[in-house]
Amino acid sequence: MDYILTTDNLGKQYKHFKALNGLTMHVPKGSIYGFVGKNGAGKTTLIRLICGLQEPTSGNFSLYGIRNDSKDITKSRRRMGAVVETPSIYMDMTAEENLKQQYLVLGLPSYEGIPELLKLVGLENTGKKKAKNFSLGMKQRLGIAVALAGDPDFLVLDEPVNGLDPQGIVEMRELILKLNRERQITVLISSHILDELSRLATHYGIIDNGRMVKELSAEELDAACRKCVRMEVSDTAVLARVLDSMNLEYKIISATTADVYAKVNVTQLTVALAKENCEVLSMQEKDESLESYYISLVGGGSNA
Repeated sequence: MDYILTTDNLGKQYKHFKALNGLTMHVPKGSIYGFVGKNGAGKTTLIRLICGLQEPTSGNFSLYGIRNDSKDITKSRRRMGAVVETPSIYMDMTAEENLKQQYLVLGLPSYEGIPELLKLVGLENTGKKKAKNFSLGMKQRLGIAVALAGDPDFLVLDEPVNGLDPQGIVEMRELILKLNRERQITVLISSHILDELSRLATHYGIIDNGRMVKELSAEELDAACRKCVRMEVSDTAVLARVLDSMNLEYKIISATTADVYAKVNVTQLTVALAKENCEVLSMQEKDESLESYYISLVGGGSNA
């Protein structure tokens, strides 16, 4: 498999704090890679390192097969666009003026690509309106347009939907999918909004305390997040005995709740439990979400 970005035992230490602690990750070409982790897990630190804003303390990373300690890493970075933490835009300029400024910074020969870029991010009708008067979603999309000015094929987005209203989130999702599918841009998204990430990502990297806990594809996640029947009963100890006798796979959640990973013959199971004086209070089908899978791996709350 072709990888746009790989890291090998990457470390970053600030005095006594290890922000990255031997991180190894692989971002496949053409993917939308969801980078998942709690606040402080090391997501933004990794992004800062690959953008050249900071240097690693140990280990290394490669962009397009070029290692970070090579003199050619600058050429690799030119193929990359990034929006780190907040969009890099001039608030007293219009969307068009912001892009013209970025074209000058990049030394691009003409402004002819700007109208197409504004249309791509849905800002073609903003006219003389200054960025300070944009909604948060518009500012984020302008930040992406600025990141796309150099025509990169790798886009890095740090919390792109943070603080957006539902409409803004939908617009951002559609833009990211469009860039990936129509322009074949590989996208690395750091996000703690796991439900939204699960609608986009083709691959995931789950990070905790600066280490990679798990890398998997969306297909592997689907297989891991199996469908099950959530049962609430008067006594799960009895339920466990009955399920064992029926050779059904299950997981006890609490004294009254269990997940059964099998197609259940409801009548047969209810009758068997009734004989043991165990009452079935409720049954419902459920899918494990990315969020619950994440919590099962790293524990703690969902503030990722």
